[in-house]
Amino acid sequence: MAIEVRIPTILRTYTDGEKAVTGDGASLSALIDDLEANHPGIKDRLIDNGDLRRFVNVYINDEDVRFIGGLEAQLSDGDQVVVLPAVAGGC
Repeated sequence: MAIEVRIPTILRTYTDGEKAVTGDGASLSALIDDLEANHPGIKDRLIDNGDLRRFVNVYINDEDVRFIGGLEAQLSDGDQVVVLPAVAGGC
């Protein structure tokens, strides 16, 4: 099963500068474990205390995973996962 994972600039040091990598897994949790096996260190930037980090947004086919099962969200062959760090700011 091939799943495309879009990587934000801040995490590309873990993917040798690649903007997108492929991964495998039936759930988001399994996909993150697969990413960790191929790109050591990336999991710690995504997961904290067994859940997605507060300021990391993950989308499966443009749907926020927090509304479709979180780490247990199901994946299918050909899905696209996008990782986006939350942006904060103000005046």
